[in-house]
Amino acid sequence: MADPAVTLSTVNSMMASTNAASNRTPLTIREADERLIRVSPNAGEKVRTLLGKQGRPQGVLRVAVVGGGCSGLQYKMDLQDGPAARDILVRSGGIQVVVDPKSALYVSGSELDYIDALQDGGFKVRNPNAASSCSCGESFSA
Repeated sequence: MADPAVTLSTVNSMMASTNAASNRTPLTIREADERLIRVSPNAGEKVRTLLGKQGRPQGVLRVAVVGGGCSGLQYKMDLQDGPAARDILVRSGGIQVVVDPKSALYVSGSELDYIDALQDGGFKVRNPNAASSCSCGESFSA
């Protein structure tokens, strides 16, 4: 698991070092590595399956942090056709994940997993930056 003391300067450093090695993406979209967010093989397979069912195998998973839930912040995940301007792109688990710069501060060092179970199944985020989470596991505070 990543160091929980990841800061904005670490996120910027990750993006700068990855951008220097890659000229494949437009300048408005930055790339980072799995230190920002890591996708487990199970989660990657589930996202690929969902994207395939939607007819967009080249799509991306957007992970965002928004206000809400009983602990103050919650994750929002969407499947999209591609990254938007200012997004941070991470390739992990065989998929592409995009995160907006503000959400990157909250998810840095996190791991996205998928548990295929009838009870307590679904996508799970292990976030070392979460100071606390609610009993239902759907929201957190930083």
